Amino acid sequence: MPRPLGELEDAVMTRVWRWNRPVTVREVLDDLRRERPIAYTTVMTVMDNLREKGWLRREREGRAYRYEAVSTRAAYSAALMNNAWCTSDNPAAALVAFFGMMSAEQREALRDALRVVQPEGVHLDAPGGSGGASER
Repeated sequence: MPRPLGELEDAVMTRVWRWNRPVTVREVLDDLRRERPIAYTTVMTVMDNLREKGWLRREREGRAYRYEAVSTRAAYSAALMNNAWCTSDNPAAALVAFFGMMSAEQREALRDALRVVQPEGVHLDAPGGSGGASER
């Protein structure tokens, strides 16, 4: 199960995911420097660590490497949510609390996701047409 990315790891991965193409350390460095002073070797080390952790893969291009994401940000987020849920001593209560924290937009995204996966035994429209997810 993945551990949450550190602040700099997340900053690097955010760029790799957003650009959605193989990138060089120099490209990531130049973009990061718009926000903070940072050394080339620091970015190179972080990207190599992310490769060793399985988040990036790389291919040599001339004297440099091009790095690309192994999976998507959505897959990363899903794995973190699953990890948090699985480590709860009361998963049902954790879900109820999580749903209670959701914004209207997040609840709509949840409804859309349930329409896509259509889990067995769950339907989207509660009796009476309230629109909430409920058991059959």
